[in-house]
Amino acid sequence: MNENNLIEIRDLSIEFKLHSGTIRAVDQVSLDIPKGKVTALVGESGSGKSTLASAILNIVSSPGIIKNGSILFNGEDIVQYSANRLRQYCWTDVSMVFQAAQNALNPVMRIGDQMIETVLAHKKMRKEEIIKKASQLLDYVRLEPSRVLKAYPHELSGGMKQRVMIAFSLLLDPKLVILDEPTTALDVITQDYIFDILLKVHKEMNITMLLLSHDISVVAKVADRIGVMYAGKIVETGETFEMFENTKHPYTAGLIQAAPSLLDDVSKNKSIRGSSPNLLNLPPGCAFHPRCEFATDRCKQEQPRGISVGKGRIAACHLNEKGEMLA
Repeated sequence: MNENNLIEIRDLSIEFKLHSGTIRAVDQVSLDIPKGKVTALVGESGSGKSTLASAILNIVSSPGIIKNGSILFNGEDIVQYSANRLRQYCWTDVSMVFQAAQNALNPVMRIGDQMIETVLAHKKMRKEEIIKKASQLLDYVRLEPSRVLKAYPHELSGGMKQRVMIAFSLLLDPKLVILDEPTTALDVITQDYIFDILLKVHKEMNITMLLLSHDISVVAKVADRIGVMYAGKIVETGETFEMFENTKHPYTAGLIQAAPSLLDDVSKNKSIRGSSPNLLNLPPGCAFHPRCEFATDRCKQEQPRGISVGKGRIAACHLNEKGEMLA
């Protein structure tokens, strides 16, 4: 395992067996999460981002199973962890802020009591020490501890609850924090505010982050690296600036072109035609070919493999093999 990586995912596949067939939500995915960096995983709904993130905590929901592959944390495969080791790993080594995280708060418990309960479930610690740590973290995410610790979730706004969940994720000093769509259902001003806080947490606490989003323009503000997912596969990875400057996959280009901007002419925005494929009935060859303006007969028949297209960059597109990809 590369010492610069906190987590290395190799050839990971996750399947869900349903009455109508088997869905492979994550298909032979390999991804590195470097230490001290913010890595973003981007793709439309149903691309497999959240399923991949849940696998990093080994909490894939039933009837999903990790079919094959490994997830290495400090050289250990978490897929092989015992129940006791997994309990220690979750929250203390890796924590996660789930999508619509504010719904994860217990509506009949005060925030302070929930924080105490979370810590005591993983380690022995005096309640006074927990409250002190919780107060420091709430203050860190720009909340008033004396008010928030005594509050019930319904007494807080959506943005405040999101910041409470960020504070929750930091309670046990994890090495990695996974954030699944951390600004969903928030207004654009609050979204920007949340990302400013995440940048502060990352820089000042040196915490590695994995950020999941459907909006590539949003994550560009905070991410050092980006991985793009489509139909359960990673189709492109690379440094954020290089991904925007020299896109190597048509799907990535489509996500960038579809992103609105206050500065550019909105008439230049172009949505990706069609819709995401049905994972129960994927098209042959490249899963993106029905929506791709560059698709050839080969794309319709042969699945592309991920190839190196530069230092630290990988793209899975037949056009890259001849250097004909987008500028």
